[in-house]
Amino acid sequence: MNIPDQRINTVQDTILSFYEEHGRDLPWRETHDPYEVWVSEVMLQQTQVSRVIPKYTAWVDDYPTVRSLAEAPFKDILNHWDGLGYNNRAKWLHQAAQQIIAEHDGRVPRTTERLKELPGIGPYTARAIKIFAYNDDVVTVDTNIRRVLISELGLDESLEEDDLYDVAEQLLPQGRSREWHNALMDYGALVATSDKTGVSPTSTQDAFEGSVREARANILRDVQDENKPLDSIKEKYPDRWEEALSGLSDDDMICVEDDVVTLRS
Repeated sequence: MNIPDQRINTVQDTILSFYEEHGRDLPWRETHDPYEVWVSEVMLQQTQVSRVIPKYTAWVDDYPTVRSLAEAPFKDILNHWDGLGYNNRAKWLHQAAQQIIAEHDGRVPRTTERLKELPGIGPYTARAIKIFAYNDDVVTVDTNIRRVLISELGLDESLEEDDLYDVAEQLLPQGRSREWHNALMDYGALVATSDKTGVSPTSTQDAFEGSVREARANILRDVQDENKPLDSIKEKYPDRWEEALSGLSDDDMICVEDDVVTLRS
């Protein structure tokens, strides 16, 4: 799909002009440090910006380097993560930091291939690190950016991901990748919203209250500071304990041994 140059210029001008006047002042936009960019990208997955801001600020204050994160006790990591949800992301950050120390001399890898070898880093996050840390001329497409591309260019919502990436690459102003992607994010969050565009997300988040996710989060809080007898977990979460404990154990978040539940070390 080829986008006419005039259309490309119009869309670029619209979005960049909006960003210049209304761009959000966010703490992770003040850094080009790949470690800090990586932390922000993981925190922002499926979590509202307003909830991430104080957590991100506290995190980089207390864990300013990859090594400080790698050497921190896991229970402290979870304490810092509390309130962000999807606790596996905290575990992946911790494990990835340890892998970076062991295999990359404490430096966040520069290439997409090496980044994707780290726990919790997929194609989107790897590209985002290259964009926001290094201003590389690559593109990435999240829910916000997808919605902007579809609404601004009148694309079919069923367009395949490869085709969306092709469109994104045509729109990218060379040498301005960091600015462009920040602008796309803000335009999607503030102007081309789901309500205004009618563009549906490709996936939806299940309700948290009463879910296995809620039981998992609560169990992790229960065992962060002290081990818990298995019977107390069963009694507290009678409908969800088995599935929650099984998932947490499979994800290497907890250990269950001799009828005692403990946090992984």
